Amino acid sequence: MSIVAASDVVIVGAGIIGASIAWRLAQAGARVTLIDAGRVGAQASTAGAGMLAPGGELDAPSWTAEMLLASHRLYPDFVHELAAESGVAIDYRRCGALELAATEAERDLLFARARRQSQLGIPYQQTDRGVFYPEDALVDPGHVMTALERSCRRRGVHILEGSAATTIEPGEREVSIRGSGWQISGRAAVLAAGAWSSRIAVAGHEIRRSFPVKGHLLGYDLPPGSVPAIIRHGHTYILQRSSGLTVAGSTSEDAGFDQSVDASVAAELRGRAEALLPELLRDREPSRVWTGLRPAAESFLPVMERLPGTTVWLAYGHFRNGILAAPEVARLLAAEIAGAF
Repeated sequence: MSIVAASDVVIVGAGIIGASIAWRLAQAGARVTLIDAGRVGAQASTAGAGMLAPGGELDAPSWTAEMLLASHRLYPDFVHELAAESGVAIDYRRCGALELAATEAERDLLFARARRQSQLGIPYQQTDRGVFYPEDALVDPGHVMTALERSCRRRGVHILEGSAATTIEPGEREVSIRGSGWQISGRAAVLAAGAWSSRIAVAGHEIRRSFPVKGHLLGYDLPPGSVPAIIRHGHTYILQRSSGLTVAGSTSEDAGFDQSVDASVAAELRGRAEALLPELLRDREPSRVWTGLRPAAESFLPVMERLPGTTVWLAYGHFRNGILAAPEVARLLAAEIAGAF
């Protein structure tokens, strides 16, 4: 069995949550190993559209809502710091989002929802077409992951790709993480493997089940600036990155870990996108169709906790909001882990 040199913290899962935690811990001086069964950020983190939208997600007070709103506030500084440290330009824009109503009844419901959201601190503006959320934003998650990987490597994070962990074994003084033919130990470990998290056994503990929720997305090449704000109606949204790549989503499918494109589902999504923005998308072929697996957990609530009596932390199940949640999750867990030693 191959034995990898011990670290202070071993993080299982190199998506945006795990990589953000690794970066913050490395900044604090910890020796960090970041492990992934595939490549850094190759799953949900780079499949997502990158919508940072409390206005489209939050409706009532909760711990999750507080965490996501705190993370939304951190995003401008998070992106600025990460871009400056890595040298990677990150496409981030607070462009706002227009939530459309097709009928008077829909508009009344949107206005009522927006008034509830305002109690959470989410500003809005009523329009003839629906509700505008001026602080909703977008980011290119591929840029974020490139920057995180570069910054982690520069700070000495040991990254192991193609290394699927099978077991985490908490001990009195260290944690052992095992895979097929390899083992690594650390003073602490973080399980942040997204939809695959509960497939990794944690000795002596039962953890909440994680599972994937598949979604299709479409990409259109349009003139930059032709979609200045995020547009939403129901479960359909359209956003445009600075390059002009315009992303339309999304679907929600119980398909296990199947990531294949279903032509019929893509066609249904295309119809919804064309109806939402007919002047730009009608009769236009998408340049790209892809799928992603959102990392859900039981009750569709994120799992963020330290396992009792151990130095193992759980950080998974952020579902549609992993990209939005990353700055605050990393801040909270890095501080808690660093304070445990």
